[in-house]
Amino acid sequence: MMREKQAKDNSLMVGVSRVRLLGKQEIEDIAVGAALLGTGGGGDPYIGKLMALQAIEEFGPIKLLSVDEVPEDALVVSSGMMGAPTVMVEKAPSGNEAEEAFKTLESYLGKEIFATFPIEAGGINSMLPLALAAKLGLPVVDVDGMGRAFPELQMVTFYLDGLAATPMVIADEKGNVTLLKTIDNLWAERIARSATIQKGGSVMFAIYPMTGKNLQESGIHNILQLEEQIGRAIRLAKEHNLDAIREILTLVNGFELFRGKVVDVNRKTETGFTRGNAKIEGLLGYSGETLQLRFQNEHLIAMTDERVLCVTPDLIAVLDAETGLPITTEGLRYGARAVVIGIPCDPKWRTAKGIETVGPGYFGYDLEYTPVEELVARGGRAR
Repeated sequence: MMREKQAKDNSLMVGVSRVRLLGKQEIEDIAVGAALLGTGGGGDPYIGKLMALQAIEEFGPIKLLSVDEVPEDALVVSSGMMGAPTVMVEKAPSGNEAEEAFKTLESYLGKEIFATFPIEAGGINSMLPLALAAKLGLPVVDVDGMGRAFPELQMVTFYLDGLAATPMVIADEKGNVTLLKTIDNLWAERIARSATIQKGGSVMFAIYPMTGKNLQESGIHNILQLEEQIGRAIRLAKEHNLDAIREILTLVNGFELFRGKVVDVNRKTETGFTRGNAKIEGLLGYSGETLQLRFQNEHLIAMTDERVLCVTPDLIAVLDAETGLPITTEGLRYGARAVVIGIPCDPKWRTAKGIETVGPGYFGYDLEYTPVEELVARGGRAR
């Protein structure tokens, strides 16, 4: 009853003229765009898309709010999944984990959650908040904490601004629910990752509880709209026989880095992550070169023997050469014809603290961060 009342109140608060409803076609487009911005990680969007579509079928369309439509003192909480994307392929969620996590966090805080939002622009983690919102009658805010996907909980713009990840709740498909309150966000990542491994390698979470004002000041705005635009562009390119990759690059201000055939993929799940590398043998103008992709859930480095093409925190996405559809790290297969693109990250990540948090040095690579547009202008040479 409380949820039903809150859903009605939400519709009154935001005003009829400003509410945007997300239906099935919007979900389909967002799923594609999320997989692209997820830079290979964030989990395969397929399962999350099915959950969102089923929730819409059962509970109706989802209300999407811009950040400035959220009251400054409202409680907003991110929802999603953490763990290794490869595990998610075989360990499907029950559908109740996220709801249990939210109920537990509300009980602890003694306050109802006004809205949810995705923690990252990536695969399943752009879909799960939509499914949860439909089920609970909550709006979704068009904002996230990365503008892409990253593998660890502290790798968000909220951390850069000093916002706490906890109290947070993680829940698995068996019914195990864990409430965490840690001294800082790095400890939240360590403890939650250990618990995730014990719970089978993937869990759902409720994390980064904050006010509407916090979200407006610290989040990356309009990310779901961008995902939808990317998905729509790929869909319409196919319908009108256009070059999907060219349409994508124009939309995201991106760069073509490489074209070729996947000739090797080395992938393993360890310490709660999917880690590995892939080799792509160059074709057409890239003949004679071999690209290496290094990933930890998400693609982090794209380089040949002679050239560094793109490094984290800039986005590296692998697209099907024919359709333009994104290929996730767990979806990379021998023989696939692929185009690798680079996209400039949000300016928040190009600060000193941003590079310290998600730059190549954090992941153990002896490379200096150089913006992708500078690498492209210099022919891919690192400093």
